[in-house]
Amino acid sequence: MSNLDWARPLAERARVDSATFEAEILNRGEPVVLRAQVSTWPSVVAARGGARNAAHYMEKFDGGVPVQVMAGRPEIQGRFFYDDAVQGFNFNRQMVPLRLLLSELLRFENDPAAPVLYAGSAPTGQLLPGWSEANPLDLTLPGAKARVWIGNATRISTHYDGSANMACVVAGRRRFVLFPPEQLENLYVGPLDHTMAGQPASMVDPDEPDLERYPRFAEAMRHALVADLGPGDAIFIPALWWHNVRSYEPLNILVNYWAEGHEATSPFTAMIHALMAVRDLPPRERAVWRKWFDHYAFDDAADRVADHLPEAARGVLGAASPSRTDRIKQYLLHALGAR
Repeated sequence: MSNLDWARPLAERARVDSATFEAEILNRGEPVVLRAQVSTWPSVVAARGGARNAAHYMEKFDGGVPVQVMAGRPEIQGRFFYDDAVQGFNFNRQMVPLRLLLSELLRFENDPAAPVLYAGSAPTGQLLPGWSEANPLDLTLPGAKARVWIGNATRISTHYDGSANMACVVAGRRRFVLFPPEQLENLYVGPLDHTMAGQPASMVDPDEPDLERYPRFAEAMRHALVADLGPGDAIFIPALWWHNVRSYEPLNILVNYWAEGHEATSPFTAMIHALMAVRDLPPRERAVWRKWFDHYAFDDAADRVADHLPEAARGVLGAASPSRTDRIKQYLLHALGAR
């Protein structure tokens, strides 16, 4: 494994029940490793018998739906990333049957020059019908549904998720390196609208950080946390925590669960609109709009700023509800369409 002696070990706990998870972990905003949390899953038990057993267990649930695979040459050393010009990527994407992906991973099991293969975020309900029922998560994450990640030795760049995440290792070994949300400015985030897999990613390789090019990353390193996980282990990552994930074996399988998030009302999308509408204003006007944003969105009392109005007259300032969401969407569509 690469040397990350600058990162502190992440807090660990033994397996917890659902009540303990909800009371002590879910809403604390701190990541934690849950050792042996899913050690009794049949998929984990199968994986203890080796890569072929793990693959054969997954094949039993194959629903015949193709999966998107990221494929890179051996020269990328497992790190899916941008090309030198940050215009394209060092890998390609293709849709392949799950059985073909698994058979290729097994075929290259002992090949030091194997291509880098990775399929991520595939809903198990579609790809592996019945798998979630056979391998149930005994913790409660609101609205969460299982997704599977399968590949060989890969490195996934430091990124964040907008929702809380429970990631469970089924087969292989994974290393997670985490950075608190407050380290945003020290992570040298790449393009916001041209990404490898949806979320913006840090340009810094934590395995070989170039501190001459990215000097502020030294501060991020002071706050980094690291955890090594094996089959049956799980990690809880709160929303907006940055994390880098490295897999080490010829066959690695992970299943994760994202809590119900804000996809329909993405704060990230709102920020992108603010880049167009606010960022390039004169400083005095920007300062005024900061007051507006604080008053209507960020202050603790923001949900009460319209209390002086009759409820029927509050419009987009009303309490959160499906009807208010629809009203805001219609307002935005009209406003943006008029430009």
